[in-house]
Amino acid sequence: MSLHSVLIALGALLPSAGVAFLFYLIIKAMLEGDRRERLAHSQWEAAQESSGSPARQSDIVGKLDSAL
Repeated sequence: MSLHSVLIALGALLPSAGVAFLFYLIIKAMLEGDRRERLAHSQWEAAQESSGSPARQSDIVGKLDSAL
């Protein structure tokens, strides 16, 4: 097998490898975003349970939004 044949075979596989890499990045970003959303939601729920006044609740939500 010559070098030219190997390069042609690698060139044929390159688009598939690129799509697989992009798929990996997208799935990784989705999972990370889900993890952050679950963390923020649990923090928000804990804040809701510990606070009683609506004014304080809006302050907590604002702090959570600025933290993300």
